[in-house]
Amino acid sequence: MGKKVNPVGLRIGITNTWKSKWFGGKKEYTSNLRQDIELRTAISKKWKAAAIAEVEIERSAAMIKVIVKTARPGILIGRGGSGVEDMQSYIKKNFFKNKNTGLKIEIQEVKNFEENASLIAQNIAEQLEKRIAFRRAMKSMLDQITKNSTIKGVKIEMSGRLGGAEMARREWSSKGTLPLHTLRANIDFARATAYTTYGTLGVKVWLYKGEVFDTK
Repeated sequence: MGKKVNPVGLRIGITNTWKSKWFGGKKEYTSNLRQDIELRTAISKKWKAAAIAEVEIERSAAMIKVIVKTARPGILIGRGGSGVEDMQSYIKKNFFKNKNTGLKIEIQEVKNFEENASLIAQNIAEQLEKRIAFRRAMKSMLDQITKNSTIKGVKIEMSGRLGGAEMARREWSSKGTLPLHTLRANIDFARATAYTTYGTLGVKVWLYKGEVFDTK
């Protein structure tokens, strides 16, 4: 079972927490959930150059807080915070135009990108779009990740028409341990899509950062 399900979703409430933090009744639950998904997609696409790892959304009766975790905070913040103001006006106009609630944007820096599965998957997808050989991209990324002592294990998987081959296939490579069946294992997982001239390629990344309840 541990190898079939999303390892992040399986561990919510154990090692991971929710990316959307709010309470909604039957009427507003569906609209809030859809709005969260659309908001995350819009931010990731519009500010793709900022290498956004994840977007957390917190809602209360008087305030909506959007926390953006990025590897390049300077791109989002801009000169004198102008970038944050632009993002705030964009979100307010496109998502919360008819709401009288406040909106707060918080930018958090991700210092070590090799400890974040989402940033790694995005980086590999960008390399594939630049026509870098998939095995070379996979090997160089594995070597870079394993230099970080925090990472106990890593697995990278690619699928699609790899190298422009006629038939789609799947290839993967791993280093270290990856205990997917252990619920206390701190495992980060992400996927990304590379859009190439011969079709889309899927990228999946698993990172094992040790056990959360390890007392040693």
